[in-house]
Amino acid sequence: MTSGMSQLDLFGQPVLAAAEGTGTRPRAARNAGGLGPAAVSPALIELGRSLPPALYLGTSSWSFPGWAGLVYDRSADPSRLSREGLVAYARHPVLRAVGIDRTFYSPLPAAAFARHAAQVPDHFRFLVKAPSACTSAVVRSEGALPVANDRFLDERVAIDQFIRPALEGLGRKAGPLVFQFSPLGRAWTRVPQRFADALDGFLDAVRAEEPDALLAVEVRDPEVLGPAFFAALAGHRVRYCIGVHARMPSVQAQAQRARLAGPGPLVVRWNLHSGFGYDEAKARYEPFDRLVDEDPVARAALAALACDTLGAGDAVYVIANNKAEGSAPLTLTRLAEAVRGRFHAGTAAGPVG
Repeated sequence: MTSGMSQLDLFGQPVLAAAEGTGTRPRAARNAGGLGPAAVSPALIELGRSLPPALYLGTSSWSFPGWAGLVYDRSADPSRLSREGLVAYARHPVLRAVGIDRTFYSPLPAAAFARHAAQVPDHFRFLVKAPSACTSAVVRSEGALPVANDRFLDERVAIDQFIRPALEGLGRKAGPLVFQFSPLGRAWTRVPQRFADALDGFLDAVRAEEPDALLAVEVRDPEVLGPAFFAALAGHRVRYCIGVHARMPSVQAQAQRARLAGPGPLVVRWNLHSGFGYDEAKARYEPFDRLVDEDPVARAALAALACDTLGAGDAVYVIANNKAEGSAPLTLTRLAEAVRGRFHAGTAAGPVG
């Protein structure tokens, strides 16, 4: 096949073809002054080809200059990468998804989502975070005490400012729409049933108008992870998003509890290495161009969960942050290798356990 062309992998997914020779960037990606994908090795291309089509691995954003040579063919400032980098990002053989986190701080209109969707292939998926306007129990402003958020769990914010614009703009490229709840505070965690009941009512109102979206809930308070919480998710066909985070139990512990929500797609956000705060991890890991603190325990647990889910016929979405191990693209490449080995071994031997 001519270099620089796309080809179909073993599962019918388009994969970036290698250029003539080894480890060079496809000719079609070379253009005067434009951002292109990084050089791809034959081994990385083969890894991408070998992954199950329902495995969607992606980073929490795509605007990191330190990814030159990993994702991009050159360094560029974050603003340029934000505008122009997604096309090159989506040509990485392993990265079939990406997170959109900026919506947590400010909603995006459908037209902005549509611009993102137009830059990626059909098999690509987006994980989008809900605005904090409906997921933060309190409002914090500099120099003032936190006050109760009167729009907390407001279904109109969720539907009008989040779900509908995302679905309209992304279309079939929409992946999980995640409600990430920041630490709720003692008023909620002291009586977990209170949050479970409020969440149940919120999800009931949302599902009444948006019955088909893939929704997920992520929390930062292990205290709320009880039967009533998972019953609320199961009752409204909402997935639990495993949050790999210093505040939360291990991947295995969360997965064990999440069985109460029933079978379905696996949604994971690999956020932060255990034992670090965000600022500490950022200072330790920048410019995010190498793995610094690998987490083989979390990786193995996620690979096992992914294979179990894929074996059951459901999709897997894993979004990784640079602060998980030091470099999100490399974290996901290692995870992809672990999934490939386990999945194909399980396929050959029978059901993955």
